[in-house]
Amino acid sequence: MEDKKALSEHNHNIVLESRRRLTASSVKEVESFDENNIIAITSLGELVITGTGLHINSFSTDNGDLIVEGEITSLSYSDTVTASGGFFSRIFR
Repeated sequence: MEDKKALSEHNHNIVLESRRRLTASSVKEVESFDENNIIAITSLGELVITGTGLHINSFSTDNGDLIVEGEITSLSYSDTVTASGGFFSRIFR
């Protein structure tokens, strides 16, 4: 629990390189993903990444770093956070 609290206290940053590679910090979990949408829960709310050919290159639950590659067409935030747990939390129960 301390790790999640410490993660939420970190600054959330996004770096988008040529709309082909996205690096995000302070990601708590990946809610869902497919080749057109990735929904990630960050310290600042839900982040929706849309595009084509998207894939998660890496995701570290230890430090909250997420790297996505593909053609990224949009990024949007929502303050709504689902309490049911994300994709990875359901797999690793």
